[in-house]
Amino acid sequence: MTTFKIKSYAKINLALNVIGKTSKLHKIESIVCFIDLYDLIYLKLVNKRDHEVSFQGKFSKGISKKNTVTTLLKLLDQKKLLNNKKLKIKIIKNIPQKAGMGGGSMNAASLINFLIFKKILKVKNNELIKLTKLIGSDVILGIGLKNTILSSNGLIKRYKKRIKFYTLIVKPNFGCSTKFIFSKVKSFSRAKFNLPSKLMLNKDYLKNLNNDLEIVAFRKYSKLKNIKLFLSSLPNVIFVRMSGSGSSIVAYFHSKNACKVALKQFKSKFNSYWCIASKTI
Repeated sequence: MTTFKIKSYAKINLALNVIGKTSKLHKIESIVCFIDLYDLIYLKLVNKRDHEVSFQGKFSKGISKKNTVTTLLKLLDQKKLLNNKKLKIKIIKNIPQKAGMGGGSMNAASLINFLIFKKILKVKNNELIKLTKLIGSDVILGIGLKNTILSSNGLIKRYKKRIKFYTLIVKPNFGCSTKFIFSKVKSFSRAKFNLPSKLMLNKDYLKNLNNDLEIVAFRKYSKLKNIKLFLSSLPNVIFVRMSGSGSSIVAYFHSKNACKVALKQFKSKFNSYWCIASKTI
């Protein structure tokens, strides 16, 4: 049978505000885009009793047998949405774990996008939203793969407008626990994105925003603060911001050359940290 190859792109949070808290979860708003860093998913239909899911690559170590992909497949089987079809899935992990780039969530979202595109999965929008929530709160952000504004009232607005940044992404040799970082949030911001517009994707607007989770992450991990300070001192940088709950820190540039120069300078100072030059898509 045919093997399909799917690119599962990393997401980054250009801004993130924590607005409040419900009984279970924090209420957030965020502006999200995607970068040209991706896991590779190989998928084929198989005549077997069960699905097969495996992970390989630099960042595959430690992935639990119960993960976003196996959870997705279990839910699709329970809801009989695959018509008893079984899938063999191999994922090459190029996106670091616990980095705030949604690697696992985007794997699930990419599979949903592919299955819908191939008409293997037929699901109404309200059912799709419920499905993604059962897998993880970030999964819905990867549906459609467009620049997205998530409002604190739950509204998700997607835009075709491209955000043209070259990015230097840095992750030190540790990850951040999303659960821990959110558990230490004690103060909340005022909602800013409840009336989303395309203007919010402009560079001049974005550079004046924040990631509220940096306060907690930098208090816990001083290395993250030091990385941001160093990246902020580099020439031609527009702004520097942590993605999600960390531990990746992203520096944004107008030009590819400025980003390459910054990468070289960073490596000379922090040669033990993972880093990569990429761009928004």
